[in-house]
Amino acid sequence: MIIYSVTVSIDSIVESDWLFWMKRTHIPDMLSTGIFIDGKIHRLLDPPPHEPDVVTYNIQYSCATMDDYLVYQEQFASEMQEKHTKLYKDRFVAFRTLLERL
Repeated sequence: MIIYSVTVSIDSIVESDWLFWMKRTHIPDMLSTGIFIDGKIHRLLDPPPHEPDVVTYNIQYSCATMDDYLVYQEQFASEMQEKHTKLYKDRFVAFRTLLERL
């Protein structure tokens, strides 16, 4: 099992709007690609103290194989990331990691 993990630090001013959009639009859009089996969102409980106006979340999308993930990267990743950036430009920082569930 491959886990595509996206950590997003979002300005607290837009947090509720962003969270609604993630749950109602973005995560369902990611699942509708047919690549991912599930998508779960988590809020960090111990955020960095030097960022008081930012809330950090981690979203984990699961897919069966590395080949599935590579199809996502080739066919969908740019569009999905562009939608997020267009809506929340200059309001977030994100980094992505790839994990293997053993």
